Amino acid sequence: MATLTGHPPTERGGWWHQYVCPAHGVELDHVAFETGEFPAGGVPCAYGCRVDTEAVRGAWRVLAHHWWARHIRLLSYDGGGAELLTSYARLYLELTKSGEHEQAQGWMQRGRLFHQALTDAVWGVPIAHAIRNLAGRAELAETLPMLDDMVDGARRARDAMVAQDKFSSNYTAWFNALGTTAGQAAAAVRGEPWDGEKEWLTGEHGQFAHLLVATGEDGWEWEASTYYHGFVLRAYLLSLHGADPAQVPDRLEAMIAALAGIATDGGILPALHDGPYRRAPLALEWLEIVALARQFTANHGLDAVAAHARAEVGPEYDGLEDKFDGWFDGPPRSGSKRPLSITCSYAVVRAGGIHAILDHGPHGGSHGHHDKLALYLYGKATPWQPDPGQVPYGHAQWRRHYKSAAAHPTIRIDGLEPDEATGTLTRDENSVTAELSGWYEGVHATRQVIAGDNYLVDVVRVTADREREIVLQFRPDVDLSVDIRPGAVHTTWVGDETLYGYHVGPGVPVTSPGPGPADDPQRVRPALDWTVVGTAATFCSVYSMTAVAVELTADAVAVDGHVHRIGDR
Repeated sequence: MATLTGHPPTERGGWWHQYVCPAHGVELDHVAFETGEFPAGGVPCAYGCRVDTEAVRGAWRVLAHHWWARHIRLLSYDGGGAELLTSYARLYLELTKSGEHEQAQGWMQRGRLFHQALTDAVWGVPIAHAIRNLAGRAELAETLPMLDDMVDGARRARDAMVAQDKFSSNYTAWFNALGTTAGQAAAAVRGEPWDGEKEWLTGEHGQFAHLLVATGEDGWEWEASTYYHGFVLRAYLLSLHGADPAQVPDRLEAMIAALAGIATDGGILPALHDGPYRRAPLALEWLEIVALARQFTANHGLDAVAAHARAEVGPEYDGLEDKFDGWFDGPPRSGSKRPLSITCSYAVVRAGGIHAILDHGPHGGSHGHHDKLALYLYGKATPWQPDPGQVPYGHAQWRRHYKSAAAHPTIRIDGLEPDEATGTLTRDENSVTAELSGWYEGVHATRQVIAGDNYLVDVVRVTADREREIVLQFRPDVDLSVDIRPGAVHTTWVGDETLYGYHVGPGVPVTSPGPGPADDPQRVRPALDWTVVGTAATFCSVYSMTAVAVELTADAVAVDGHVHRIGDR
């Protein structure tokens, strides 16, 4: 973390998703937050632009305010930051005296310090934790009007979500988190017991009720997005400072198990559905989640995730998570919820060092992507064919692309976008099969993934009620070479680990340059489209990290002598 040399921004913030280069679609560089002053000449992007617009200034202020909240929270664990908090409280009251933010977009739950009430909450929780840490050790009476305003704002925002029948929204988790933490901090400053547990944790619209409404029995947050799953999990864990893990609904443990279930052995968390593909501030959030999950359940399964996130943060790591000892009032749960490989949204298949994820479940609402029947391929530490994630939402064009079917390793018909649809999944001892209709009119498709001892078989079948252009898409994030040979197409996927592919089907796949994952749309990657015009098509691929003997025909595949039928059922 940068050396403290300045002050928080002296203006209200906007919407952080506007912090994106309009030309290149990359998030702008994180600079000068510690000074509190927007950089002269604009904010740089990785490709040399300098961007200075009112929207970018507002987004920069969001990130700078959040930088200060984290910094003050870190100082508070060692007894520092009280003067910063009291001066920040005075600034908060001055900046928010005009009420809700008049520049908020129409769809937003209006905030006071920021465009969104959600951003108010995400900023306010660490500020409240810092005040609670220092209560009794420093004079913090001046922070009480700010804390009381935070609680009132959280209540108004949550009540508005309930009135709009949006209680299950990820917003609600953060409104409850702010109501809890700011209320606890205010009580600590006043030297009184906190009496808000029923309103904010155990009540009709409290955190525990939200946990049960916003997640399924398999633990996945209903949007089935890795990012938003972690977003609400973090809000829940931050709300539970001083709680006994044994008194929390089992669903929270299931959420942790769901996250562990999709992680690779090297700690990669695939960016399923909406959310950043790679982002250092997000890696800090994963570190926070893992540090708290370790204290919540003994069988969290997230050590590799923490190690990978720590490497992504790099030299900016500040050690905040090391301060969280004693977060809960009680020992960790015994860990009965083990990582799941099959959920209502995804099936994880592991074979021979290959980590495959098959998307088959619900669309995911506004954060869903058109990626049904996509197959994502990872090694321990290599994203051979990952979910590409999403750019900051303020870039409309690139956001549309990364939401589209074209961006994902799935099936596309006639170059069109599919309707939202939910598939069904069946499984046997060594394979899973996802089946889908209704996404394209008159089109039915299945995708079967078979796990061998040291290989993976992928069989895609498509039938249509009339002649259609059927495309099976490959979307690597590594160097991909294609070798056309008699009877099969051979591919080599070269990253830190190498994957070998053997493919058979009608026609020949064609390569073309395309954008890489959403952390950098300018990173060119080879897209591979396997196109057939007709009423039916069957495609078969075999993947392995080692040399295997593969014999492929139109209706069967033999891998090291093991025969799998791939013809029409």
